[in-house]
Amino acid sequence: MTISSSHLPKSSGGLSFRRRHPCILLLVLFVLPGLTGGCESPESASEPLGPPDALIERWVGMWNSYDLNEVEELFLEDPRITYLSSEREGVIQGMEELLDHHRGFGFVPGGDARASRLWLDGLRTDLFGDVAVVTGVWYFASDEASGEEPQRGPVTFVTLWSSGRWSFVHMNFSEYLSPDSI
Repeated sequence: MTISSSHLPKSSGGLSFRRRHPCILLLVLFVLPGLTGGCESPESASEPLGPPDALIERWVGMWNSYDLNEVEELFLEDPRITYLSSEREGVIQGMEELLDHHRGFGFVPGGDARASRLWLDGLRTDLFGDVAVVTGVWYFASDEASGEEPQRGPVTFVTLWSSGRWSFVHMNFSEYLSPDSI
């Protein structure tokens, strides 16, 4: 709330209300907002409460457990969400296409134990108001015990702060080519 001095009453002596009653102005500006908790509660805060680290960690857990139910929990329910896979050409758009793509990797409701493992490294997060862009490198080992070099490549996660939580709105995976294929 903004209080303009032109809206404050003047005393009959010509001094402004602000000069004659500085305690009231301090009360209005500092004490009352603190007592009421401000204009917004933390649940309805329009500003993110921090970077989307927990969302990223939950996504890694979802991938390693192959839990299809988590996909819908982590992405914004919006037909404009997009996903670029290192395993498939074209843009995957909307929740149904995203779920179908994950089913193709063996994701099932409730998850499935696998010997494979996905992890991330070198993450960097840039906040742009209600949007966070997280970049890094993904690694995937189909069987860690085999000793084979894991697949790897750059990844970009775009997240949106909406309804008091972070959700994915876009992902882009690429894969580094082996030096002998270049």
